[in-house]
Amino acid sequence: MAAVYTQPAAANYFTTPNHAAPKQRGYRLCDQCGAVEQPHLGRFRLCGGCMTTQYCSQDCQKAHWPSHRQICQHTASQISTAKQPGHNSIDENLVKNLRKFVSAHSSLLSWAGFQALQLKRLPSNIRQNALLIELNYRHSSSDPLRRFSIKATHIVPRTYVTDNDPLVGQDILRREERCRKSGGIGCAVVLIQCGEISQVMPVEVDSPSRITWDTREDWPQVLQHFVESGRTDFKPISTTARGTFYG
Repeated sequence: MAAVYTQPAAANYFTTPNHAAPKQRGYRLCDQCGAVEQPHLGRFRLCGGCMTTQYCSQDCQKAHWPSHRQICQHTASQISTAKQPGHNSIDENLVKNLRKFVSAHSSLLSWAGFQALQLKRLPSNIRQNALLIELNYRHSSSDPLRRFSIKATHIVPRTYVTDNDPLVGQDILRREERCRKSGGIGCAVVLIQCGEISQVMPVEVDSPSRITWDTREDWPQVLQHFVESGRTDFKPISTTARGTFYG
């Protein structure tokens, strides 16, 4: 029997935003020093090669380069290959737009991964499974936030991602080790795929006791709702002893 909820899963679920969509990346950790991004103080910089790792400063980016070089060049090479003329007729803008999609919806995708893997109830799932999100691409859409739609979602073995690309697997293990040292349970893996192009999104997860998000079985509908609406203002519901709040 499907769960029935009295509260929507996220703020402004039934209303459209009355402001321009915010250009935000959500909260990030510096891949060198582990500092937490504070958006009101300044945005972290993304690596220009892989567009995946992020840094709080140029100094941290330079210090991290020797250990990041291999996975960065590997990722950049895959992107370059996909853009080659005649490479299975792939739209050269698809790779760029997919990276922008993942960046714009990072908070939503992280939440969906947490819910899909049921990490609040079964934290051990983080080591066994991953969330695969398949997308459709509307290359002719004039709205960049509406170029993708949800085709399907699947729970797949985590090895589907880590064994398919050993370098990506090593990068996930590195993030996982860092997360556990700071009290987290590890790194949830979300794979976003559109045709032959995909992007892996590792999500470092705190201990479930420190996460106040409500458990939601309707996460696929919520994911589809915000993606189809072209909205990036996702703020999930949390119920605590002090009351219900979104954010």
